[in-house]
Amino acid sequence: MLALTPQHRLLLAVAAVDFRRGIDGLAAICTQRLKEQPDSGTVFVFTNKRRTAVKILVYDGQGFWLCMKRFSQGKLQWWPTGEANVHAISAQELNVLLHQGIPSKANMLPAWKPLVMPFYSNQAAC
Repeated sequence: MLALTPQHRLLLAVAAVDFRRGIDGLAAICTQRLKEQPDSGTVFVFTNKRRTAVKILVYDGQGFWLCMKRFSQGKLQWWPTGEANVHAISAQELNVLLHQGIPSKANMLPAWKPLVMPFYSNQAAC
């Protein structure tokens, strides 16, 4: 079972990849193009040229997971662009992206918030 948490490091590969590639081909892209170790536990997310599908590659300590989602209708509304090869994203943002949403337009709460401890008196209750 693969569960994503706020502690996971998630990277989107900016450039589209050939979806005929399997685990070994995507791991090679991680090493060569993204300059990342595919067996580091980082979650790598790829898309095809038409943005109609997403592949997720992650190593869980025992082996690689390769998950694919092909959209039955439409395509991704957003994917990062620019000179960088990778784009960091949170687990919440990936969830929005996988539902064909735009992460920056989703009104999400921060993944972490500081705890505020209530004031306690040093005196023991009688």
